[in-house]
Amino acid sequence: MIKNILVTGGAGYIGSHIIEILIKERKKVFTVDNLSTGHKKLINNKVKFFKFNILETNRLKKIIIKNNIDSLIHLAGSLIISEGEKKPKKYYKNNVNGTLSVLEAIKGSDVKNFLFSSTAAVYKDGNFRVTENSKISPKSIYGKTKVKAEKLIRTKCKKLGINYGILRYFNIAGASPSGKIGLLNKSDNLFKNYSSQIVKKKAILKVYGTNYKTKDGSCIRDFIHVFDIAKIHFKVLERINKLSVSRTLNCGYNKGVSVLEVANEFKKQGSKYTKIIGTKRRKKDIVKIIASNNRLKNFIDWSPRYNKLSKIVKSCLNWEKKL
Repeated sequence: MIKNILVTGGAGYIGSHIIEILIKERKKVFTVDNLSTGHKKLINNKVKFFKFNILETNRLKKIIIKNNIDSLIHLAGSLIISEGEKKPKKYYKNNVNGTLSVLEAIKGSDVKNFLFSSTAAVYKDGNFRVTENSKISPKSIYGKTKVKAEKLIRTKCKKLGINYGILRYFNIAGASPSGKIGLLNKSDNLFKNYSSQIVKKKAILKVYGTNYKTKDGSCIRDFIHVFDIAKIHFKVLERINKLSVSRTLNCGYNKGVSVLEVANEFKKQGSKYTKIIGTKRRKKDIVKIIASNNRLKNFIDWSPRYNKLSKIVKSCLNWEKKL
């Protein structure tokens, strides 16, 4: 039975949502976060929080052993694609060396299950609907560091006899239905950028690239609500523990939505003064990518609750207005 769970990066956007669900499921939760991008106010008050960098392997190991951690959810790392192109050393250090440090820290401990937040950015551009067996050939430094981290996890966990789940996130958006947590950082998160614009009197929504070979010229993504992603973590964790198996799984809705469609939905729920403008393409952006989630649905009993664009946008705007 899963009792004590450690979440690295638990003060972040996704981590705080996962922890919210774990607490509801009456798990004892611990988190390590250096607060470089996370926020202490997003941490649930029922969680034991440790502030330090996951690269401090020995310190991490002591916490894992002292608290009898049986499951670890590894989310800590750097994740902005554009930043990764400018700061490759930072991304290799945080995403590859950081993962190696966590794997070294669980040696000789009670950890039996390991979940890792990977990304759709590992796939080759041009594979419009990807399965877990689609070609791996990332364009970005970020994607390349995640591929290396995945390989480390497979090798080390197999050697240690630990069940692992590698979850390849597609594009995460939205805020908690509880209204308590959401995205705080200004980042390259499309929904965050649009919602922070909409609360202004005269919003300007930028669409990066309007001449792609897609239905409306803008990029197409598989956007998934953060609550649904968080729920997937809990269900996959329970499943790999029960069956003593390991899996690599796509986490998306199996549905493509264009950036222009997102902009129009924000305008619809926002102000008539909202302007949508097309700008030049961004480097390393994948044109179109949609998750085949058949393997995920066959592995866990999961039905998405927030897979309508209007619901995702509404949750973002409710959170932004609260801020």
